[in-house]
Amino acid sequence: MDPIREQIDVLTRRHFFGRAGVSLGSAALAGLLAESAGRAAEADRDRSGAAGPAASATGGLPGLPHFAPKAKRAIYLFMNGGPSQMDLWDYKPAMQAMFDKDLPDSIRMGQRLTTMTSGQSRFPIAPSKYRFARHGQTGTYVSELLPYTARIVDDIALIKTVWTEAINHDPAVTYICTGNQLPGRPSLGSWLSYGLGTMNRDLPAFVVMTATWSGRRDAQAIYNRLWGSGYLPSRHQGVALRSNGDPVLYLSNPAGVDATTRRRALDALGRLNQEEYRQFADPETQARIAQYEMAFRMQTSVPELTDISSEPGHVLDMYGPDVNTPGTFARCALLARRMIERDVRFVQIFHRGWDQHGNLPGDLPRQCHDVDQACHALVTDLKQRGLLDDTLVIWGGEFGRTVYCQGRLTREDYGRDHHPRCFPVWMAGGGIKPGVVHGETDDFSYNVVKDPVHIHDLNATILHCLGIDHRRLTFKFQGLDVRLTGVEEHHPVRGILA
Repeated sequence: MDPIREQIDVLTRRHFFGRAGVSLGSAALAGLLAESAGRAAEADRDRSGAAGPAASATGGLPGLPHFAPKAKRAIYLFMNGGPSQMDLWDYKPAMQAMFDKDLPDSIRMGQRLTTMTSGQSRFPIAPSKYRFARHGQTGTYVSELLPYTARIVDDIALIKTVWTEAINHDPAVTYICTGNQLPGRPSLGSWLSYGLGTMNRDLPAFVVMTATWSGRRDAQAIYNRLWGSGYLPSRHQGVALRSNGDPVLYLSNPAGVDATTRRRALDALGRLNQEEYRQFADPETQARIAQYEMAFRMQTSVPELTDISSEPGHVLDMYGPDVNTPGTFARCALLARRMIERDVRFVQIFHRGWDQHGNLPGDLPRQCHDVDQACHALVTDLKQRGLLDDTLVIWGGEFGRTVYCQGRLTREDYGRDHHPRCFPVWMAGGGIKPGVVHGETDDFSYNVVKDPVHIHDLNATILHCLGIDHRRLTFKFQGLDVRLTGVEEHHPVRGILA
């Protein structure tokens, strides 16, 4: 091993605990001045094993994108909890005649169940109580619970056959967001930040928002590891945008500190960090300088981003009345569009409360009301501004729901357990063929009968739209070339690609 490189590695390990004291929010901002952290980026390239010319001024790896991308940015609308496919997107009229009949063993085929229904003596079929109708030129069936989204079916590609091995929330959400059921891996947004870099010097490459919800109050918890950078450099993790107080933690100056004082302090701190770098050659020192400078600029850029007072009335009306309330899904969707306008690379909105084990007819309509109009508005807004052509929009959860009822069953009241074998995801925008329905499930919306799509295939599709061959985006970790989509063979979903 090169003795100079070995010495730098030792020094880097020695400074690990010193760097760990930096707040998560500011650490994630380090990538936003990647051009000022050139040596840190070069160290990343060394670890990745990538070859080629130096990365561009926006950061990212050399040689990426691997091919001309159809999308430059992406918005992921994540419905945390598992939306019920047969009540929203997967029309199964034959189930009406099977109300309260037992799910055939030939359909279940010994599937592993959660502990919430494994003790039930029977599995009675619960048909959807909601009406479905065909919409658009495609004639896609959509539930009455999604009247606004139904208007954009000709703009979206609906995948009805996504599946996963995970059956409980925490591993399932971690799996689809990071490519592994165990925590500690980089999230999709972190991979995009690492591979493609940032397109805006004044805003994060990866922003996360967690919206309020109207369904069951005891919703599943979500964790910042879902937008964490794992073993990638910390500057690639997502920055959480808050609805109350400072949009980003610790962004405002402390009491008694004005902008001039902050500027002098940063200049002095920068000189100290430069001296430290000259002594120890720790690549993260340059990144630390960059993160402080970025935080200083974000004191202006973030408040401007989150101030929607300049939005025209007809735009606010399109998103619905909830857009005026900070923290709602509608407000988050509008902010996502504003970020896309400012070339934020990846925006993810988590909307909790889709876990309807009971009282589905009471909770599901409220959840749909939260997101339906805003999803329509977001796609329409992007399209009207010419942004949908190079922006990818994804909607979906971590798994689906069972056709059989959990607990008490009536025609008007039922609940559904987790179901990993098939669930819907829709996509729109750059790289996606509009107005298509991909895959088929059986009459029970229980098994895939045509064109299954594993969640690794889904992530490979997202990367493909952004110009990335998922097999070639890797990071050397514990002696392995690790990637988002795992080690088994997976492919982009060609049937929905434009």
